[in-house]
Amino acid sequence: MPGMDRLNSVLRRVPAWPIYAIAAAYAAWRFWLAVTGQLGPDPVDRLTADSGTLALQMLIAGLTISVLRKTIGLNLLRYRRAIGLTAFFFAAAHFLVWLLLDLALRWDQILADLSKRPFVMIGMAALLLLLPLALTSNNMSLRRLGALRWRQLHWLTYPAVLLAALHHLIGVKVVTAAPVAYLAATVLLLVARPALMRRRS
Repeated sequence: MPGMDRLNSVLRRVPAWPIYAIAAAYAAWRFWLAVTGQLGPDPVDRLTADSGTLALQMLIAGLTISVLRKTIGLNLLRYRRAIGLTAFFFAAAHFLVWLLLDLALRWDQILADLSKRPFVMIGMAALLLLLPLALTSNNMSLRRLGALRWRQLHWLTYPAVLLAALHHLIGVKVVTAAPVAYLAATVLLLVARPALMRRRS
């Protein structure tokens, strides 16, 4: 596909660092809106919801990279690390807003949430799966682990995204089309990826 080849050639000259800059700027802007009372009557709830949704969206975006490359030839692999780390950044922000601003480190309430609200446990499991991925998303870890072990470790991405989508669906107060669509997209991508790998081989 000559047109896709030209697009890939252009994308090879576009750096990945703006993804980090845009994510940091957006997070700072949302926090400023919350501090100045511009996020509505419950700014903590808005921050929690927004950061969680963004984390899930970035995780799903990361899953689509391999599928796009194998189906239409669009090569976005150079952006996968930045997208994955940005997803972890928003997931960690989601957790910290809940822990520090919503529950204010009230450990009795935190433990009650973990034990009585299944979606909190699911979200915590997703975050714990993402943590080693974020810590090893660098060239030094790739060299130390070796390519095979590094790839095997990063297979944790798939259960992490699925758990994140379930957390999002179960945690919303009113189920709308969006959380259902996120879960459906996640399942579709997880099913499509091995099928595409088999077809390619």
